[in-house]
Amino acid sequence: MYILGIESSCDDTSAAVLNDNILLSNVTASQDVHFEYGGVVPELASRAHQQNIVPVVSAALKRAGITKEQLSAVAFTRGPGLMGSLLVGVSFTKGFARSLGIPMIDVNHLQGHVMAHFIKEKPEDTTPPFPFICLLVSGGNSQIVKVNAYNDMEVLGQTIDDAAGEAIDKCSKVMGLGYPGGPIIDRLARQGNPLAYKFAEPHIPGLDFSFSGLKTSFLYSLRKWIQDDPDFIEHHKNDLAASLEHTIVDILMKKLRLAVKQTGIKHVAVAGGVSANNGLRNAFRDHAKRYGWTIYIPKFSYTTDNAAMIGITGYYKFLDKDFCSIDKPAFSKVTFK
Repeated sequence: MYILGIESSCDDTSAAVLNDNILLSNVTASQDVHFEYGGVVPELASRAHQQNIVPVVSAALKRAGITKEQLSAVAFTRGPGLMGSLLVGVSFTKGFARSLGIPMIDVNHLQGHVMAHFIKEKPEDTTPPFPFICLLVSGGNSQIVKVNAYNDMEVLGQTIDDAAGEAIDKCSKVMGLGYPGGPIIDRLARQGNPLAYKFAEPHIPGLDFSFSGLKTSFLYSLRKWIQDDPDFIEHHKNDLAASLEHTIVDILMKKLRLAVKQTGIKHVAVAGGVSANNGLRNAFRDHAKRYGWTIYIPKFSYTTDNAAMIGITGYYKFLDKDFCSIDKPAFSKVTFK
């Protein structure tokens, strides 16, 4: 069985080919056009997807060593995401699958991030056992998910306002560090003191998150410090980055510890773009030692938006013959099905 995966939910055009659950290729074209705007411009993103999707799919098939006629199905991101970007992937998939006479498999983007842990590069690669707890953190989502099966995911807690990745990006922008802020903050934090500055941590009951108050605290603190020293950010950017990262990771891990305590499940995974952050990865390793967790941390290439996670989800849905009709539209907002 050969599955083609297609991902186009934001600003990365990606295609992957899997032979059953073994990844053969994973090709991604990123879009540099957004850097000068300090964020993703939806119209520019969708135009770039139109330019990239055919060569990206062609490259994925070539690297996998197969032809399009050998494909068994096409899995694609149906949502959530930017509507214009999604429409490019959805429209391409419909035409491509119909021309080959093969089924389409629609994938929830968030489900795909969790399922990235089931991508195998060789048969002996290990995967988490069901059930497990997954902390899903990205630029647009922050959730704690109880994963009972590939198609049975229960959201235990989620952000009530901004996502962790969004908070990092916006604080980076306030500091004038550029976009995307995540990798920049991560790099600077490695050289700073995480306890140099204190920022407000919200007290939200249960397992839900909130990061809007942290952003406000960060902004107001900077304004105060800049009044005394106009070059404060330049003089202290490493410590600022480290303290910001420490605060966000602390918020995430407190909630995750509570989720593990409430469920009794000690198999714990992390997924999404923010899972590439070294501070968060180190916190996971520390918690594994301190609390006896068995942890699952994805390869860096599977943390950001990629088609391999869409393809592996499509593989499991194919086994259940869970196909998508051609009249299904893209959707911009939803959690899990």
